[in-house]
Amino acid sequence: MQSNHEGVLIDAIHAARGECEAIVINPGGLTHTSVVLRDALTGVSLPFAEVHISDVYAREEFRHHSYLHDVAAVRVIGRGVDGYRDAVRDLIAQL
Repeated sequence: MQSNHEGVLIDAIHAARGECEAIVINPGGLTHTSVVLRDALTGVSLPFAEVHISDVYAREEFRHHSYLHDVAAVRVIGRGVDGYRDAVRDLIAQL
């Protein structure tokens, strides 16, 4: 699913519990600001992949911090849209 609304994303994460084996998420700007997103992802006890299409480390300094980096099972950064495929592959390998 896709949404630009934090609450909708949180609801989808909670709904994944019992329905999914893992989560792939591109948290966009919420990467750097949302403790609530981190809490939801850790609270459902599902492995998740944090995906960023661009290389966040080649961008502004504030984008270098991620509230998810230390709890994500997989991080895929700067591989364009292929990063989604790579994230799924890496999560499957862990499962």
